[in-house]
Amino acid sequence: MSASSATVSAPTLKSSGPERSTPAGNAGPQTASSKPKRSRRFLLLGVLGGALLVGGAVWYFLNAGYETTDDAAIEAHVIEVSPKVSAHVKAVHFDDNYQVKRGDLLIELDPRDFEVNLASAQANLASAKGKLAQAEAQQNVAQAGIGQTKADLASSQATADNAQADLKRNEQLYQTHVIDRREYDASVAQAKSDVANVESNAKKVASQEAQVQLAAAQYSAASAAEKQAEAQLRQAELQLSYTQIYAPFDGRVTKKSVEPGDYVQPGQTLFSLVPPEVWVIANFKETQLKNMRAGQPVSIKVDAVPGHDFKAHVDSFQVGTGGRFTLLPPENATGNFVKVVQRVPVKIVFDEPSSKLERLWAGESVEPKVNVGISSALGDRLAQPLPPAILGER
Repeated sequence: MSASSATVSAPTLKSSGPERSTPAGNAGPQTASSKPKRSRRFLLLGVLGGALLVGGAVWYFLNAGYETTDDAAIEAHVIEVSPKVSAHVKAVHFDDNYQVKRGDLLIELDPRDFEVNLASAQANLASAKGKLAQAEAQQNVAQAGIGQTKADLASSQATADNAQADLKRNEQLYQTHVIDRREYDASVAQAKSDVANVESNAKKVASQEAQVQLAAAQYSAASAAEKQAEAQLRQAELQLSYTQIYAPFDGRVTKKSVEPGDYVQPGQTLFSLVPPEVWVIANFKETQLKNMRAGQPVSIKVDAVPGHDFKAHVDSFQVGTGGRFTLLPPENATGNFVKVVQRVPVKIVFDEPSSKLERLWAGESVEPKVNVGISSALGDRLAQPLPPAILGER
C-alpha cells in the first residue's frame, strides 16, 4: 500500500513542475514588449511639446504688439421721430424695416383743425392790416390839421400885430384930438380881439399836436397788432406743416409703433430711424491703453460676417471709464474697497466704403484687434456729425 501510494504521488509532483514554470516562461516576452510602448509614449509627448512650443511661438508672433477685446459692439445713430402736434394719423407711408430717403413723406396727420386755425389767422391778419391803414390815415389827417392850425395861428398873430400898431397910432391921434373917443375905443377892442384869437389858435395848435401824438400811438399799436397777426399766421402755417412728417435722414425704419387712426401727441415716439453710418465702441481694459493712440489701424472681425476682416482705425477715447457714467457710479470711498480693472470705451471708425458696411447693424458683436506696435496715423475716414435734419416742409 505504501508503494502504490508513492507511485500515485509521483505524477502529482511532476505535474506541479510545469505549472510553476509557466509564469516564469511568460515574464520575458512581456518585459520586452513594454519598452517600445514607452518609447512611443515619449515620442508622442515630445511631438506634442514641440507642437505647443511652435504654436506658442506663432501665437506670440501674430499677437505681439496687438490689443484685442471681445467686449465690443457696433454702434449707430438712432433717431427717435415724434410729432410736434396732437392729431389723428391720416396715413402711414412705410412699414417695418423700410429703407427711406431724406425728405420722403412718411406720416400724414389729420390737417383739418390746423387748416381752420390757418384761415382764422389769415382773417386776423387782414383785419390788422385794415386797422393799420385806418391808423395811418388818421395820422395823416392829424398831420394836415396841425399844419392848418399853425397857419391860422400865424395869420391871427399877424392880425394882432397889425391891430397893436393901429392902436398905437390911434392913441396918438386921440391925444391930439384928430379922432374921437369912439374910434379910439374901437381900435382898442379890435386889438384885444386879435390877441384873443392868437391865444385861441395857439391852443388849437397844442390840441392838434396832441392829436398827432395820439394818431402816432394808434399807428404804432396797429403796426404791432399787424406783426402779431403775422406771427400768428406763421404759427398756424407751422402747425399745419407739422401734420406732414418727413424722413430727417437716409436710413432704415425700426421699431415702428404707429398706425392709421392712432391719436398721437408731441413727444410720442412713432418710429426710430437708423442712418447707414456705423462705428464700433470697444471697451478695452485700462491696462490695455498704455500704447494705444488715435489713428492706429484696427482689424475687426464681425460675428455676423464670418471670414472677413474689416479695416478701421482708432478714432477717439471716452474721457472716463464706463462705470463712471452709469446711473449709479461706484463709490469707492465707502465700504470695503476691492480693486477692479476698469474698462474705457474706445471709438473705432471703419475705413471701408459704405457699400461694404451694409450688413453691419447696431448692436452686433465684434472683436477688434488694434495694432499698437506702430505709430498712429489717421485713417482715410473720420467720424462726422449728422447734417441738419429735415423737420418740416422740404
